Amino acid sequence: MELKRILFRYTQTNRYSITALVASIYSYKKIVKMYEIRNFDDIFSFSREGTVVLYSFMSFDLKNVISEVRILKEKGYMVIAGGPHATANPTQLLDIGIDYVFTGDGEENIRRFLDGFFPKNRIFDGVKNRVDLSKYPPFCPQKNLYMPIEITRGCPFSCGYCQTPRLAGKIVRHRPVEQIVEYSKLGVKNGRKIARFISPNSFGYGSKNGITPNVEVVDDLLYNLKKIGVEEIYFGTFPSDVRPESVSREILKVIKKYVNNKYIVIGAQSGSEDVLKRIRRGHNLDEIERALDLLKEFGFIPRVDFIFGFPFETEKDVEETFEFIKKIVKKYDAKVHAHTFMPLPGTPLANVGPGRLTKKHYKFLGLLTSQGYLDGYWLKQEELARRVANVNSSSPI
Repeated sequence: MELKRILFRYTQTNRYSITALVASIYSYKKIVKMYEIRNFDDIFSFSREGTVVLYSFMSFDLKNVISEVRILKEKGYMVIAGGPHATANPTQLLDIGIDYVFTGDGEENIRRFLDGFFPKNRIFDGVKNRVDLSKYPPFCPQKNLYMPIEITRGCPFSCGYCQTPRLAGKIVRHRPVEQIVEYSKLGVKNGRKIARFISPNSFGYGSKNGITPNVEVVDDLLYNLKKIGVEEIYFGTFPSDVRPESVSREILKVIKKYVNNKYIVIGAQSGSEDVLKRIRRGHNLDEIERALDLLKEFGFIPRVDFIFGFPFETEKDVEETFEFIKKIVKKYDAKVHAHTFMPLPGTPLANVGPGRLTKKHYKFLGLLTSQGYLDGYWLKQEELARRVANVNSSSPI
């Protein structure tokens, strides 16, 4: 088939991955036409000849993807897919009729697909074959597609609930300061004068292990962004949260000079030492409090991530988490960002069942909300957790 156009099936959760792929394609082969499809029926205004429909999606979108793929295959379209669920379970997607599946990093493999390379097993392996971020643009200004710049990919930790080390690898890869600044210049030129970043741990940027802050590199990055005309910098806020182990006096001194955010987002996830061990967080409660002490010292408001509803939590675990939250709210004026546990495919906790919130959870979280100390999508995530658990427990075919 002579490839003439790629139709990117847009969802609320895949904008960043689509932007990265478009940027890679545009910088490689500009002759391929690309379209963003928000309405499924719009696909059929394009001839199936020379058309590829591309999906990048989360596990909780699988049911909808299956429904659409069946229709597309009946009508003769080629369909390819990547993203978190594809990386976790590529053969499942082949079984539902998707022609080629992309796992892990997609920037190089989408170019190989454009060149006409088709693996016999129909899986493009971006897990074993990781990319060098410096060789690919972070966004596509030519198409007016922007996103926070991904400065680090990969995570050295093994949290049991998280897909990141499986999707992006455990070896951290950093985008060079020079490239970040170069693309930020393009953004400033086009009126984009606010800098945000994507990183599993922003304070680990430039470090060898992704944990210990490289203060000089972070200072160099933020200084040069200000120098080229970036007016606002948000570093250590979503989507570039911070591990408590990476909070140090030295790194806070640096970012305090440059950033506009008053909040720093810290991942705690539980107030129970037993749960922290069970989910393989790699830190304890003392490490969280040490980080919060430093944030308070430098005048930052902590926004602390917690996951509620682990199916294996005991009454004691839940009470300890509530008490820890009460403590940090009172002592540090911390805000809580709440999540409900989701058993994501490909993770060590994929088969423990969906997160379940009890009446005690609703009462406690409701009280925090009324006092202005809580936000997050925990209610929506409780429903998504059940949907993901169904993906893990049964075949979608």
